[in-house]
Amino acid sequence: MITGELKNKIDGLWDIFAAGGLVNPLDVIEQITYLMFIHDLDETDDRKSRESVMLGLPFESIFAEEVQIGDRKVSGRQLKWSVFRDFPAGQMYSVMQEWVFPFIKNLHADKNSAYSKYMGDAIFKLPTPLVLSKVVDCLDGIYSQMARIQDTDIRGDVYEYLLSKISQSGLNGQFRTPRHIIRMMVELTAPTPDDVICDPACGTSGFLISAGQYLKENYKAEVMFNREKREHYMNRMFTGYDMDRTMLRIGAMNMMTHGVDNPFIEYRDSLSEQNTDKDKYTLILANPPFKGSLDADTVSPDLLKVCKTKKTELLFLALFLRMLKIGGRCACIVPDGVLFGSSTAHKAIRREIIDNNRLEAVISMPSGVFKPYAGVSTGILVFTKTGHGGTDEVFFYDMRADGFSLDDKRAPVAENDIPDIVSRFHNRDAEKSRARTDQSFLVPKDEIVANGYDLSINKYKKTDYVPIEYPPTSQIIAELKELEAEIQKGIEELEGMV
Repeated sequence: MITGELKNKIDGLWDIFAAGGLVNPLDVIEQITYLMFIHDLDETDDRKSRESVMLGLPFESIFAEEVQIGDRKVSGRQLKWSVFRDFPAGQMYSVMQEWVFPFIKNLHADKNSAYSKYMGDAIFKLPTPLVLSKVVDCLDGIYSQMARIQDTDIRGDVYEYLLSKISQSGLNGQFRTPRHIIRMMVELTAPTPDDVICDPACGTSGFLISAGQYLKENYKAEVMFNREKREHYMNRMFTGYDMDRTMLRIGAMNMMTHGVDNPFIEYRDSLSEQNTDKDKYTLILANPPFKGSLDADTVSPDLLKVCKTKKTELLFLALFLRMLKIGGRCACIVPDGVLFGSSTAHKAIRREIIDNNRLEAVISMPSGVFKPYAGVSTGILVFTKTGHGGTDEVFFYDMRADGFSLDDKRAPVAENDIPDIVSRFHNRDAEKSRARTDQSFLVPKDEIVANGYDLSINKYKKTDYVPIEYPPTSQIIAELKELEAEIQKGIEELEGMV
């Protein structure tokens, strides 16, 4: 979470927009996002230039000596944040309005990229040169503070805090999945350079970005220097769908600033008939929306065949199974009700995953994981699509700590089960000897079936009860009489003093 000086700086930035007359939180977030992208575009271009020099590879800067803006040619150098931020306010405003914004809107205009789709209608809304100058100075301060924090995920935290402003403003708020939980899910599924990865409810693309970072850390030579796999990584590996254009725009820009040139980020109702994806992906990572229900008439009929319901959390599980290729893996967050709900639809989707595919893990998370935005109890399901069963034993883990306090403050703490979860999941053979009283254990499929496909960890976990021996009643009464005698003696002494 954002705290301290960085929080104060972002609040100050928000105040600048409000003082300038921009009070709609979606407008403010969009303008901040555009400006952050313009800043990052400069930094990313410089970084790629340095990397190319080190590797001896050719590089063509997007800030060429001359850039075509409409029917004019201008110096590309003037479009760099590091250059125009030092201009006088009036000149900076003209450059931003007449050159920089048209320039970023037309980036990738020659191809059908996510960026070109969601920047095509971008509008520069800052009202005056003075407001722009203050915003640019404030953003420079925010970036300096972010650099001092030295956290690779600080950008995600900034987005989370900005999105919290939408919730506070009474609109349809969204909250992001904590990045350490995303990272755990990525490590559980261990993406490879050959994967085709999708998040059908992508928001700001946090799962896709984390998967990309994992690949760069573990397969850098392949995804960066193998021409074929690099092309796959940049153009075909990542797909995300969402129904909020603001989130899509942020997600597309977020992916590009994290080094993915052309992610497929598209406006789509994943549960509707407009989503025809089937047997397409090898990995799905998602935290689909849980809230409310929807009109069954809008839902794709083949999902209703698996579980006839209006509950989005159940329909998304059916969708994941449909979208995955045979052998494809999925790690997704579900509300606790999915694990033990007794309705026909709840049992149907659990039966489908367990009987017709391979359920690998159920990780029960504490209810504070999503605070301060929500206190819902959740779990993580990890499964593989096989189409013919394969569930043998299911790995259960009772997560009690995630490295942060489980209250609204979410302050860092020493207790953290995540490394243990990842380690035990990838070494499940060693779990066979663990007792049901331990934090993790294996449960055979037959036992789960016998329990009505209930996946609640409390159904299988056992608790050690230590008997407590109390003294006999006669001894307790004798001790009470002694105490009463001492109290009476004390009262008599007090009366003698009066």
